[in-house]
Order: sequence, then structure tokens, then C-alpha cells
Amino acid sequence: MTRLSVNINKIATLRNSRGGNNPDLIQVAKDCERFGAQGITVHPRPDERHIRYNDVFELKKIVTTEFNIEGNCQEQKFIDLVLANKPEQVTLVPDALGQITSNHGWDTITNQRYLKDMIAVFKQAGIRVSIFVDPIPKMVEAAATTGTDRIELYTEAYAQHYHQGREIAIAPYIQAAEVAQKTGLGINAGHDLDLHNLKYFAENIPGLAEVSIGHALICDALYYGLENTIQMYLRQLV
Repeated sequence: MTRLSVNINKIATLRNSRGGNNPDLIQVAKDCERFGAQGITVHPRPDERHIRYNDVFELKKIVTTEFNIEGNCQEQKFIDLVLANKPEQVTLVPDALGQITSNHGWDTITNQRYLKDMIAVFKQAGIRVSIFVDPIPKMVEAAATTGTDRIELYTEAYAQHYHQGREIAIAPYIQAAEVAQKTGLGINAGHDLDLHNLKYFAENIPGLAEVSIGHALICDALYYGLENTIQMYLRQLV
């Protein structure tokens, strides 16, 4: 079964809006695991508008499933944070400073040398590395020569076009996944996956190891409750 990692950034956003500790991010992470999540994902950014750097240290103490830290490895503070905490996985995302949310994958051809160097840093520390990529075969092929363990397919385009024609929407992702499998890469996916489009994606992407879902899952939890929502998402992955 494809594993579900819950991104808790939006919980931190809600907490930060009032300046206190409600909701309690650490307790939410514990509860997500108790409710069935197989991983916890965070994506700290330099302005700490949601996940704070100190949150990462506190989460490292309590996460018992798989801890995944996403972020921009072009920021030295991010590199230091990951190396200090040694999560099970680091996901490298080419965010620009001040970017609202991730909106593209790495150009693994242009950034080949840089990615090789950065991936080596994390792998030497015993951390599994995944890099964010668009569903473009040549980018997946080039990712395979960087030394990364996995790729994370950026799924916004799939989600945007799903209701217009899911077969067409998923076609580039199937092709990218097939290339990844041939080159020995593990496959993760994330961005705008939800209760409507997740099952079809998981059923059709060969070798899909993990999905990371935050925004949609937390929004659904407002209506269905966090425990029930996590169970609903898990059922899409069976």
C-alpha cells in the first residue's frame, strides 16, 4: 500500500495566527500517527510563517513513523536544520524566497551538478533523499543520475485537469513513473491530491511509495474530523 504522510504546515499556520499554542502542533502530529498516518511532513520556510525551525526539533523527538522535511536546500539554514535532526527523508524543493507554495519541480539537467553535491551531503548523513520533479521524462532521467533515492512527482497539473479528463491528466505521470522505475528511482507524489483524485492516481502510478498531503486533508478535517479524514485518505490508497 502507498504510504500516507500528513503535512502539518496548515496546523502551524492556524496556531501562528493567534500567537499561542492552539492548536498544539506536537499533539496534532502524535494524533495523526495514532489515527493511522504513516508519516509526518513539514516544510519550513525562512519567514517561519507556518512551521518554525524550533518545531522541527520538537517534532523529531516525538515522531515515531517517518519524518519528512521538505524545503529549499539553497538556504543554508535549511541544510543545517535537516542535518541537525536527521529525518528519515529530506525532500528538496526549488522554492524561491517568499514563495506562497511550491509550484514547479527541479530542472535536473541545468542543476545536475548542484543536486549531486547537495544530495551527497544528506546521504552521507544517512538521510534518504527525494527531489521534487515535474512529470517530464527527461527530467526524471536526469534525476536518476543525481544520486537521489526518490523523486516526488509534482501533482498540481494532474489535480487541475482531473475533472476535465482524468486519463489525459494522468498520462504524463504514468510515463514519468515508468521512467523512474526503469532507472531505479523510488516514487513519491504530492500537491493538491485530495479525496476526489487520490484513488485514481494511486491505482495508476506504478511503484508509488508515498504521498504527502496537507492542505486538502486539513480542509477536509474541518468537516469530517481529523481521525475520520485520515482514515478516509488511507482508504483511497488501499
